[in-house]
Amino acid sequence: MTESSNVSLPAVSILGIGSMGRAILSGLLAPNVNVDGPIRVTNRTAASAARLPEDNRVKSLITDDNPKANLDAVEGADIVLVAVKPYMVADLLDEIAPALKPGAVIVSVAAGVTVATFEQHLPSEVAVIRSMPNTPASVGRAVTGVSAGTRSTAAQLDVVKRLFSTVGEVLEVEESQLDALSTISGSGPAYVFLLIEMLTAAAVEKGFSAEQAALLVNGTFIGATELLRQSGSTPEQLRIQVTSPKGTTERALSVLQDAHLDDLFIEATDAALARARELAAG
Repeated sequence: MTESSNVSLPAVSILGIGSMGRAILSGLLAPNVNVDGPIRVTNRTAASAARLPEDNRVKSLITDDNPKANLDAVEGADIVLVAVKPYMVADLLDEIAPALKPGAVIVSVAAGVTVATFEQHLPSEVAVIRSMPNTPASVGRAVTGVSAGTRSTAAQLDVVKRLFSTVGEVLEVEESQLDALSTISGSGPAYVFLLIEMLTAAAVEKGFSAEQAALLVNGTFIGATELLRQSGSTPEQLRIQVTSPKGTTERALSVLQDAHLDDLFIEATDAALARARELAAG
């Protein structure tokens, strides 16, 4: 979502305000986003609620203090984001099902929990859409995958895509692709952070202080990704531009390529996909 674009959304509630729930809430509270009515969110404790932004557009409900907090949160809501831990999903859906508005859209932010599982626990007049945002949502740079359920309409999917546009880019995929997507964009920030760690360690080994190494490496990654974003070139084209024939970069890249990084990334993402399927199978 660009800063100049405006987004209007119907009534939204968020069940479970962990790090991802808070990130999505921050997008909904952006100045150019208009949500119908207060955004009702549930927290387990007052301490969790205290970490939320002080904003009159947010109504926080604490489940430890109010056994009906989740029911109160979803009453009349058009979109309900379920952002609790995966093992908590089934019980939560059974709890809120009687209070859901006919035509409401339930959006899963719970990794590994299928649309079928959601639909089994919800009334037939309630739609389900599954999503997979990633952690850069907290700075408005998420890539979120969304998949339609068997009962959701194109209009409902469009509303959910608008919602996630408030925290970054949105990609619609078939649900069968969502676990694979999680191994790329979902786990992807960890891969990038690992590369940054390794290059930082290499800088320290060459005599730079930890502070100098952080400046060199973090700045290089930020600059390279911004160059990629602004240039319109592919990563391959930019790599070739940096790589002078018979130069130092070419020598370094040959070592990395001899280590078969392409095979390593396929192997790593295959391992992540296998684990995602294990989790989905319970």
